Amino acid sequence: MREAGRVLCQFSCGAASAVATKLALAQHKGAEVEVVNAFVKEEDDDNRRFLADCEDWFGLRALQLRDEKYGASADEVWRRKQYMKGPHGAPCSGELKRKVLDKIKRPDDVLVFGFTAEESDRFEDFQERNPGLRCSAPLVEAGIGKADCLAMVQRAGIQLPLAYRQGYANANCIGCPKGGEGYWNHVRRVHPLVFQARLERQESIGQGAYFFRYRTTGERFGLKDLDPKAGRHDEPMPACSFFCELTEQEYTA
Repeated sequence: MREAGRVLCQFSCGAASAVATKLALAQHKGAEVEVVNAFVKEEDDDNRRFLADCEDWFGLRALQLRDEKYGASADEVWRRKQYMKGPHGAPCSGELKRKVLDKIKRPDDVLVFGFTAEESDRFEDFQERNPGLRCSAPLVEAGIGKADCLAMVQRAGIQLPLAYRQGYANANCIGCPKGGEGYWNHVRRVHPLVFQARLERQESIGQGAYFFRYRTTGERFGLKDLDPKAGRHDEPMPACSFFCELTEQEYTA
C-alpha cells in the first residue's frame, strides 16, 4: 500500500486495536502516524488507565476526540434520538465515534482497524461497502486472532482493561445495545446499576427500544422481561499462536 498523508490508527481501548496500532507503527516508520481514540462516557474508567499504558508502549500520545453535541454520552444520544438500536446499528456509535473522526479525517488518510483474523470476512465486507476508503487491517494480514491479542498485550507487561477481567469479551461501553441475551444477563450480574439504568431508558422510550424478540412469536421484548437464565456468555482465554509470535518479532526488531 502506498503511503498517504497520514496513517490513523483507530484505538478503542481494546486488546485487538492495541496490537493493531503497535504493528501499524512498525509498518509505517517514517510516516505521519496518529493514534486516535474517541472518549465515550459509558466506557469503564479503567479504559483511561489502559490508554495511558498503551501510549507508553506505542511511544506516542493518542489524539483524544470527544463529542460535544451529546456530551460524549451514549445515553444522551438514546434519549434525544428516542431509539437505542436500529437496522443499521446503534446510533451512539455513529454520533460519538464516526462523526468525531470524520471531522479530522482527510481523503488521503489510511485508516488502521483492529479487525482480527476471525473477522477477515467482516473486513472484506467493510472494504466492499466503502470502496473509496483507504484502510488496513494488520491483524488480518498477519493472521492474528483475538485471543492472541490478549496474550500479546499481557506479555508486554500491560494489564488488560477491567472489562475483560470482569468477563466481558471487549472493552466497549458497559451495557451496549448490540449485546445479546447472554451479554445482558452478564451485565445484570456484574453491573446491576447499569442494567437498571438501561432498562429504565428502554421503558422511557417505549417498545421501539426493545432489543430482543421471542423466537416463537417474533414479538419484541425488553430488559424487564429478559429471562435471567437466557443466553450464553463465553469468555475467550488469553492464548498465543505462532502468528502472533512472528508479529511480535516485527515490532520489537
